[in-house]
Amino acid sequence: MKHLHQSPLDPVFVQNPYPFYDTARREGPIVFWEDYGMAAAFDAATVSALLRDRRLGRAVPKAQRRPIPDHLTPFYAVEQHSLLELEPPDHTRLRSLALRAFTSRRIKAMQPDIVEISRELLSNIPDNHTFDLIPTYCSQLPVRIIARLLGVPEQMAPDLLRWSSDMVAIYQATRTRATEDAAATAAREFSDFLTDYIEKRRAAPADDLITELIAAEQDGARLSISELISTCVLLLNAGHEATVHSLGNAVKCLIEHTTPLSALAPPAIAATCEELLRFTPPLHMFDRYVYEDVEIANVTLPKGSRVGLVLAAANRDPAFLDNPAEFIPTRSPKAHSAFGGGLHFCIGAPLARMEMQIGLAALFDRFPHLTLDERPKFANSYHFHKLDRLLVRP
Repeated sequence: MKHLHQSPLDPVFVQNPYPFYDTARREGPIVFWEDYGMAAAFDAATVSALLRDRRLGRAVPKAQRRPIPDHLTPFYAVEQHSLLELEPPDHTRLRSLALRAFTSRRIKAMQPDIVEISRELLSNIPDNHTFDLIPTYCSQLPVRIIARLLGVPEQMAPDLLRWSSDMVAIYQATRTRATEDAAATAAREFSDFLTDYIEKRRAAPADDLITELIAAEQDGARLSISELISTCVLLLNAGHEATVHSLGNAVKCLIEHTTPLSALAPPAIAATCEELLRFTPPLHMFDRYVYEDVEIANVTLPKGSRVGLVLAAANRDPAFLDNPAEFIPTRSPKAHSAFGGGLHFCIGAPLARMEMQIGLAALFDRFPHLTLDERPKFANSYHFHKLDRLLVRP
């Protein structure tokens, strides 16, 4: 296995990681990424196979579990019940119960809310002033949708934003003790709020996801209070953060490629959004633990090791599709890895797609001549690829 070095903190890499991905794919497709101390897969076939291989998983093997530092206890109290960190049979039970509440009917019913909130946010933006699209629109739309979905007051959006940002930051390569402290504080505050709110919903059910999660039952089993809290936190963190940066990355890409407005109108916008998710996804890598020796791509992944699945590299594999480094909104949609795959395929993918399609269409309908006011820079936040600032002019 070839060993490669590439710091995820390197400014050149942060702005454009794809040249390294291309090199790693040619040298691999599995290489040992020295900076992470683990093997990593970069081609579409291997990434897809490992996402679906039951010999790998997200749960830390028992032999590798370490005592949790006291300052991180609140954070891992939430994480230990997260769908994202579990494997069968716990994952199977929790995902099944969550899906009984997070139904296609409920997601489809959110469409008018997405339209309403998009229009309201855009109507408050002046016609002739430069503005930062990320806090003004990209952050506000998904957090208000998540608030309505869960059934919590929309005026809590600033708290939800802060909790989500602080908790998700713990997964970035820039993680520090301050990052950990902020994540633990956010987890504790969010858990305290949800504990009280769930009890209110038990006493006074409503037409919202929290009520549905409380009522969800399978074979006589229901979600515990800890599982309810973790599921709500996951829906906020995964759903909100990914959609914020999918929207930001998408707008940057659309403007830079002078994309015709026809690509942002129904029915073309569905294909355009799939191409955007493939071409400029917000999440670039996710890792897995290896539960038993795995032979793949002429490499042995030993039991007990970790392997990084570089989703963004897989999406630009020349063996996956022609001209993968080009953004082609009219490209026929093809299954990509932006939402993961296998048991851990993103539970919120249908909602994320709907938010992107409605949110982008509304934005460019309101501002058809939107331009960049400065060259956007990606944040130093790998394995996320995101814009914290996107100055645009109507």
